[in-house]
Amino acid sequence: MQEFRPSSFKLLPDVIKNIMIISALAFFANIVLEQMGFSLNEAAGLYLPASEKFHWWQYITYMFLHGSFSHIFLNMFAFWMFGGILENLWGPKRFLIYFLVTGLGAALIHTLIGYYELGSLQEKAQAFLNAPGADAFAVFVRENIPYQYLNPEYASAVESLKQAWYAHGDSNVMVEQARQLIDEYIRFKTDIPTVGASGAVYGVLMAFGILFPNTLIYLYFFIPIKAKYLVIILGGIELYSAWQNNPTDNVAHFAHLGGMLFGYILIRIWNKNNRSSMY
Repeated sequence: MQEFRPSSFKLLPDVIKNIMIISALAFFANIVLEQMGFSLNEAAGLYLPASEKFHWWQYITYMFLHGSFSHIFLNMFAFWMFGGILENLWGPKRFLIYFLVTGLGAALIHTLIGYYELGSLQEKAQAFLNAPGADAFAVFVRENIPYQYLNPEYASAVESLKQAWYAHGDSNVMVEQARQLIDEYIRFKTDIPTVGASGAVYGVLMAFGILFPNTLIYLYFFIPIKAKYLVIILGGIELYSAWQNNPTDNVAHFAHLGGMLFGYILIRIWNKNNRSSMY
């Protein structure tokens, strides 16, 4: 069983403190800038490399941006609660490396899954365009485009095309309109930015569960659960949610899983290289 014996203890360790400060400043700066017509989240959030808005440095900056107060509060609280213990144990250098590796790992997995989903969507779109028709368009939209949850203008355009296609039959005009709507949705999917330190947070939870597996954590302050079981449950929830692929869900579940995966790998590497310092 892991014993927590840091050489020194800080209630708010340096790396955790700086992550919280940078994230808070970015959050409030985004609120101010949005009033001026500029979104920091859209400029520095992580895009797929296929997007014209992509820049390599977004793999770092996205971790310090958050979409809502609850988003940043929960992430920072988890960092302080679990990450603070890890930083006191490891020291600031190792914890910073861990934070960056899990955050980058989360972004990498998110990018790979995003490309897979985008490629699958493009293949289905091409299959439809090879054999277009009113029924085929209705099926493609129902299975691939959650148009009801997009902006009202797009949803209205999809419904209008479906009705017109059934009313007037096949034509090159209908096919071209369908192509334009599909291309618009693919561009929309490509240009969705991802923000938040949640991937690294899940990496921190993974590390805590490995190093302190039998430590009791009280959910909602009343329900005790061992850290190792909490990590398993959270990982299972994220995996289930990811495969559900709910069109109304804007959470990057595979990024969370990526943070956990890279955290697990990094800890095992460290453990292999210097077992005595880990256990």
